[in-house]
Amino acid sequence: MTKTYIMNGLVEKMQSPDQDFRYMGLNDLLLEIKQDPNSFLGDEATETKVLKQVLSLVEDKISEVKNQAVKCLGQLIKIIRESQMEFVVDQLIEFSAGKDEELRDISGLALKTITSELPAEGKIATKACEKLTPKLLGQLSNSDTPPETLMETLSILSILITRFPGYLANVEPAPVPVLIPTLNHPRPAVRKRAITTLAQFLPYTQPENFATLLNANILPGLASSANIEKQRTVVQLVTAVARHSSGQIAPALGEITPSILKDSQRDDEELCESCLQALEALLLRCPSELTPSLNSIIQVGIQYIKYDPNYAGDDDEDEEMADDEDEDDEELGDEYEDDEDTSYKIRRAATKLLAAVIATRPELLATLYKTVSPVLISRFGDREETVKLEVWSTYAILLNQTGVYGGVPQSNSEHTVGGKRKREEGMEVEETPYTLLQSQVPSLSKALLGQLKSLKTPPGTLEAGFSLLHKLLTVLPGSLASQSSQIIASAKAVLSASSRASSASLQVTCMSFLALFFAKHAPPVYSGQLDSISPFLLQALAEKHPRIASEAFRNFSSLLNAMQPVKGGAWAERVYEEAVKRLGNHDTDAEVRACAEECIGDLWVSATDIMKTKNRKEWEFICRTTGRTDGAVKVVSRVATKVEIGDDWVNGAVEWVTILLKKSGRIGKVEVFNCLDALLRRYTAMPADLPANLIPTLKPYMNSTDISLLGAALDIIALLLELSPKTTFPEVEREVLADAYLIAHAPLLSGAPFESLLSFFSALVEADMQIATHVVPNLVSAVEKVPRHEASLPNVAKCVGQVVKSQRAVAAGTIAEFARHLRAGSKAKTAQLVLSLLVMGEIGRYIDMSPQQEIFNQAIERFTAEQEEVRTAAAFAAGNIAVGNLHHFLPLIVKLVEHDQEKRLPSLYALKEIVTHCSHGQLETVADLLWTPLFENSENQEEITRNVAAACLGKLTTTHPGRYLPQLHARINDPNPATRATVLSAIRYTFAESGTSFDEALGSVILDFLSLLSDADLTVRRLALSALNSAARSRAHLIRDHLPTLLPSLYKETIVNPDLIRTVQMGPWTHKVDDGLEARKTAYETLYTLLDTCLLKLDLHEFLGRVTAGLADDSDEVKVICHMMLFRLARVAPTAVAQRLDDFTPPLEKSMKGAAVTKDTVKQDLERTAELQRSTLRAVAALSKISQPGTSPKFDAFVAATAKMPEWGAEFRELVGA
Repeated sequence: MTKTYIMNGLVEKMQSPDQDFRYMGLNDLLLEIKQDPNSFLGDEATETKVLKQVLSLVEDKISEVKNQAVKCLGQLIKIIRESQMEFVVDQLIEFSAGKDEELRDISGLALKTITSELPAEGKIATKACEKLTPKLLGQLSNSDTPPETLMETLSILSILITRFPGYLANVEPAPVPVLIPTLNHPRPAVRKRAITTLAQFLPYTQPENFATLLNANILPGLASSANIEKQRTVVQLVTAVARHSSGQIAPALGEITPSILKDSQRDDEELCESCLQALEALLLRCPSELTPSLNSIIQVGIQYIKYDPNYAGDDDEDEEMADDEDEDDEELGDEYEDDEDTSYKIRRAATKLLAAVIATRPELLATLYKTVSPVLISRFGDREETVKLEVWSTYAILLNQTGVYGGVPQSNSEHTVGGKRKREEGMEVEETPYTLLQSQVPSLSKALLGQLKSLKTPPGTLEAGFSLLHKLLTVLPGSLASQSSQIIASAKAVLSASSRASSASLQVTCMSFLALFFAKHAPPVYSGQLDSISPFLLQALAEKHPRIASEAFRNFSSLLNAMQPVKGGAWAERVYEEAVKRLGNHDTDAEVRACAEECIGDLWVSATDIMKTKNRKEWEFICRTTGRTDGAVKVVSRVATKVEIGDDWVNGAVEWVTILLKKSGRIGKVEVFNCLDALLRRYTAMPADLPANLIPTLKPYMNSTDISLLGAALDIIALLLELSPKTTFPEVEREVLADAYLIAHAPLLSGAPFESLLSFFSALVEADMQIATHVVPNLVSAVEKVPRHEASLPNVAKCVGQVVKSQRAVAAGTIAEFARHLRAGSKAKTAQLVLSLLVMGEIGRYIDMSPQQEIFNQAIERFTAEQEEVRTAAAFAAGNIAVGNLHHFLPLIVKLVEHDQEKRLPSLYALKEIVTHCSHGQLETVADLLWTPLFENSENQEEITRNVAAACLGKLTTTHPGRYLPQLHARINDPNPATRATVLSAIRYTFAESGTSFDEALGSVILDFLSLLSDADLTVRRLALSALNSAARSRAHLIRDHLPTLLPSLYKETIVNPDLIRTVQMGPWTHKVDDGLEARKTAYETLYTLLDTCLLKLDLHEFLGRVTAGLADDSDEVKVICHMMLFRLARVAPTAVAQRLDDFTPPLEKSMKGAAVTKDTVKQDLERTAELQRSTLRAVAALSKISQPGTSPKFDAFVAATAKMPEWGAEFRELVGA
């Protein structure tokens, strides 16, 4: 059938007098378009005929038909011609301006559908905006337009500006001047809608339009002479502008804020609420500009959180008396309260204002505890439920901020009942957020527990109350000791209620708090009430609801750990029985099983005497080889580590662990090896056949496929050699020694796994005195059989050195064997020469080789070898041989540094080996000998030489800070940039040093060193940034107070400097090179470090500005660092970050799209792009968890689009759910 025939058939249906036919005609059209959009396109006359018919059905009398016609238009608008689109828009605009109210509504809905369904990109959206926007603005200008139509028109404009801001930026007429008059509309609903739409358009308007709005509407409308209606509108407008375009309104806040504060005192509840909301929005979006008015804002919040003109009680009293009033009195007030009293809205707005202050001003924590906290506590019993919950939520934010920014809490021993500050020798302890919170805990807990004990309190409120108590204990452990009886009574009341599905969440929250309460307080605090609460907890163990049962087990785990050792008690027996019952049931929920397993472990550790009387049947259920075993492995490890349980049990557990090791896959294997380690150490007498059974199980791990598991396997074999050398050695020699020789030269082996290999060789030669003479030649033989690029000679040398160190008897023979390759006439290959030099270095570090002076001389001769690897190995050998006898060899190396230009760089590397491997005591005796030649060779030298010298200078400085630190300090203003660079590199190496005496010396001068952040030389600035980064990581306490001085220079380095970007010609292509990139990356890395260590000293508003800029940086590395910062900021400063989500969205969207694929794109480009997208995904997932619905429309749309992406959607949804 032809398209025309199908369309004519559908038109015929749509013209039917039967409403069902008309509906089905529209439905069939909708399905046709969705399946194949081209089915509609073809003959223009037929298209127009169908379109007119659909539009005519918008006027249909049947609602279902009209709604279906609207859906059709939403799909058709994506594919129709430009002239047809204009016709549809004109027709719908005409309908929406008509007098028929029903037609107005449906046409408004149609226009909304069209604007919502337009594709985000492409010509169709541009054309639709060009056609639709002027007509909509024309409707707003028409004084005859009905209010309902105005509201629909404004809503449609909001959709357009949200979805297509780029297309509406230059539309004519300019939208803002057209929108401003609607602020004076007599209908409040129109004004409210106009405020939102106007605020959405302001970020894209010309500055003069905003200036007109400010001077002609906002400032006059805030004046005290303006009428109430006008003031309400303008204050609401300020709120909306602050949320959508804070940068525009920020410069005028010096005039606006005092006016809003003054207006808030007028006798009008709606205006007062609006003023509080405006101050909250301004505080969140323009924190810097509101700092001068902050005290006044806090006072306004405190004033209105108490605003309750219809309640005659004293605001500052504890409101327990409200709980004792008769229910009849409350019922009498219900009708009045619900219908007439709107004062709660003001209290709620004031609470949110104070929450904004708390969330964005961590530097004021101590002040807020003195001014705001007591007021919040006094309002814990607010008679309006929503306000009460808001107050509790605000206090939770205060506790959160204390946990993040409050510094170090007092230890439990310092907590005093009644919250009085302790005095030391007549001196009052400094008032910190923690001490102030501690002093307020009695009043806080009294007010909160008073609410929780009331029978009238709804379950949701009870849950919020227990959550707040949980938060309090998390921040201030042990602080509720004196409220124990009330807490247990409140918990008992909740747990004694029926566990219906509606209250399950409450019971879980209550028990979660109880578990923390038991864990954070000493047993005497609650032991008196334990008999009253334990029956209900025991009852909960048998609950069908898995979360309730899990929390019950966690409660008993907390009790067992806190009351250790538990000598008796019926409850311990009951817990054991219930845990065994749960573990023995195959249908038990996974979380309940894990908690029961953990509880069994706690019983063995804390109630060992009780458990030793049992039949140990629980281990049959715990040590299963199917399903999840990670929890069981942790339990067995813990029991093996802490309990003397007997070799029979250990044997059974080792058999079980051996089965787990034989299973394929690596997940959880590291924990299994740790468990095996604990079990082997628990043996009182290891069975003779154990090594023979265990070693073959470990053999499959003896390869470099999985380095971490290789290290774990080597640790176990070394332990077996240590514990049972006679029975283990033959098995090791037969099964795994050959593998160990191959592993020794694996290039990928490093760090902890390589240390495990060294421990293995050490244990091996100590287990059998004769094997050492075979191990060394076998190591060499194995490395000689593989291609040079597949072997790590330094690793082999370390293994040889470890063997010799553990079995000194073979030292002389080993030295003689390798020394022959170093002789002048030797025909040794390069690899043999390098290995020999490295081995001499490893052995010479702990054996005095002054009798073999010729070996040292031969190493020195190789300083001028042609191959770099030989020169490097020679420097390593000379330096480490010198460590074995400093006074004999060191002067010779220093002489080379001073007088032999050709051998200077290898000599400096040798000195670095000396400085690295010598103890402080050794270095102190030779520091003076090294200092001057090192400094002389750091000036006017290439960077590599300077870096080696600087590393040595830094280590020497720590040996005698009083002598050498002033010498470094004296050179920070040296005219030679190379000297300043050396000083910074050297000082960076000192930050790894620990000790209070060094801190005192460094603390007085560290700012002078870091002031080189503003040096004229780029290299010096980059090194200063690197030094600041190191200081922030390991010496944060020394730089915190200097950050106000350092941060401006640091922020400056995050800005792209066009002067440092140069164009390089590469054949026919030109390539831009940014010389400032390395410094910029280091600056952003430093910001990330400061976020971890100096959060309290950062102005988050300014900090977030630099993060936003970094998200749009051309460098992918900078973007990834900024993504990591966003991930961290979302946790520590959610309120501040949530205000900037729409600012982050454009660069995040760009990163998710990735670069366009061209014919020149290579695989590495695609991999880099994918890595950047994955990094972006993690940041967006973290941000989505703190986004408040409706406050960041751009970000919300981006999140929705990301979740639907075919390539990344599934991974994103998983991250959000994690």
